[in-house]
Amino acid sequence: MKTSPRLDSRQIEVMDDTMAEILRRKSPAERIRIAFNLWISTHAMLTTHLTKTHPDWDAKKVESEVARRLSHGAI
Repeated sequence: MKTSPRLDSRQIEVMDDTMAEILRRKSPAERIRIAFNLWISTHAMLTTHLTKTHPDWDAKKVESEVARRLSHGAI
């Protein structure tokens, strides 16, 4: 399996050529559905993690931190 060269030393990962080809073959609606499901999973996992890590935080604080992290700290 051939992988793409690292484009930027600050990148954690570079997408595998095979995976990129699979995604290219998906319709725009399929790609949006995949991205949305990834976002939903990330939101749920992050909510669970923060709730367990910070049991003293109320739901509003947890959701605020989830939103901040998912928006790359823009909030």
